[in-house]
Amino acid sequence: MFPENLLSQIPQKSFLVTGGAGFIGSNLIGFLLKNNAKEVRVLDNFSTGYEANIQEFFSNPSFKLITGDITVFEDCKNATHNIDYVLHQAALGSVPRSIADPITTNNTNINGFLNMLYASVANKVKRFVYASSSSVYGNDTTMPKVEVKTGELLSPYAVTKKANELYADVFYKTYGLEVIGLRYFNVFGPKQNINGPYAAVIPIFINELLNKRSPRIFGDGSTTRDFTFIENVVQANLLAAMTENKEAINQVFNIAFGGTTSLNELFRIIAKTLNSKIQPEFHSERKGDIKDSFADISKAKNLLNYKPEVDIINGLKITVNWYENQL
Repeated sequence: MFPENLLSQIPQKSFLVTGGAGFIGSNLIGFLLKNNAKEVRVLDNFSTGYEANIQEFFSNPSFKLITGDITVFEDCKNATHNIDYVLHQAALGSVPRSIADPITTNNTNINGFLNMLYASVANKVKRFVYASSSSVYGNDTTMPKVEVKTGELLSPYAVTKKANELYADVFYKTYGLEVIGLRYFNVFGPKQNINGPYAAVIPIFINELLNKRSPRIFGDGSTTRDFTFIENVVQANLLAAMTENKEAINQVFNIAFGGTTSLNELFRIIAKTLNSKIQPEFHSERKGDIKDSFADISKAKNLLNYKPEVDIINGLKITVNWYENQL
């Protein structure tokens, strides 16, 4: 449950959600509008986001869409004008995409990030909360992952997210911009993209089984992830934006459920939920993928009062039901 003292402040605050037409961004918007935010502004170029994700918000007078690009500084400056909190979700995700096209990934995830930081300084934004990634842990074998210990990076995407953390730290120390980074661990839930070559594993599994096809598993299926339901991530973003705990400023936090599930087990759960007897196909492991991922979330619990409430079983039930209703 989100703290009442923070919920009561939302109607007095204005928020900018970059990448708001995407999966995580659109869920953030839904939460903010449901809780009567004064203004919820979106900056999106629709390169990976979809109008369908935000169409339900168009009639809300507190919602404003700016079609623009974080790689264009003037768009960023315009979007951050009179904004209290930036929730920066805009990025080109996917390790395989970054390997196939590192130039575009770098331009969006680093140059775009720098534009947003500087625009936030120029417009005196109160706080800048940004999406980092568990990919920054690279080849570190520590389990569970703790924020202070990372390994060698394994993909251009991971490099861009680590660069975001470094830039955020410099902007806090140099310009006084309050920043908080959230290292997401395999977020899933309603509105996640089910199509395209860079779709995440959960919507791929669901989509393939719904269409009576065998999903592909890269490797032998023993790869593990800390799958994190979207409601937990929404909670973390708003806690980071509105916390009054100054110890949380200029920190990065693992945002996960704090558990681990293999791809084989994930497939079994989804197949059972859909009452499917289809079996997966196994293929070679992909370059740049981390073998195991499991988060220590004690830092977020202690400094942000983060309390993930939806586990993978219940999260998958909600998610599968949502995709079934889209057919």
